Amino acid sequence: MIRTLGIARYDQSVLNMGLINLCNQESYVGQSLRRLDDSGDDAMPSGDPWRRLHQFTLHIPHPDQEYDGVTLATGLTLGYNIEVKTIADRSDIPYKIPEGGQFVVVMRQKGLDAGFAIAATGIFIRPLALLRLDLIMDLTTAEYQSIVVKHPVIRDYPSNWEDKLNQFLDQTLTYTGLPNLVGHVDQTLNPDYRPPGWDEVDRASKG
Repeated sequence: MIRTLGIARYDQSVLNMGLINLCNQESYVGQSLRRLDDSGDDAMPSGDPWRRLHQFTLHIPHPDQEYDGVTLATGLTLGYNIEVKTIADRSDIPYKIPEGGQFVVVMRQKGLDAGFAIAATGIFIRPLALLRLDLIMDLTTAEYQSIVVKHPVIRDYPSNWEDKLNQFLDQTLTYTGLPNLVGHVDQTLNPDYRPPGWDEVDRASKG
């Protein structure tokens, strides 16, 4: 697994596991988004809920946190640490996100049995199967570090993926014009795909 500078190993593993779940429409979060879209009065005519703007809140729990009825590993594997809601007013978010991009907020637990504090914000670009995040290095001075988290299962991203990402963010390339890398890691589109669980993702980060 490629390590990203500025991120603790455990945090990156949680982000990787979260990205795995975000990309897979059969995951808990994928099904949650589908139910959210189906319950609305203005479902997307295309039948693609990913073209609507949502906020995904990804929680990074303390590595020793315990929960009633579910282990930490199971919760992370299933994506129970990710919440989704529809954004009705784009002015509520700090980014100008093109159609098909999704707003992401990362919350990190401040300590064992403690609350969560914001750790990063960014954008999930589903076709490219990646997260583009601004890590909050110092909230008081508004110091950030921009990173990209790529899907850990996709080993060979196209050589021009950064150009495609920038073109999408600059709105010179549409959502439908992006390479469909997510098709390899979405069980809805690729029934032979079997997503790794937390233990496998965590082990890979130690390799």
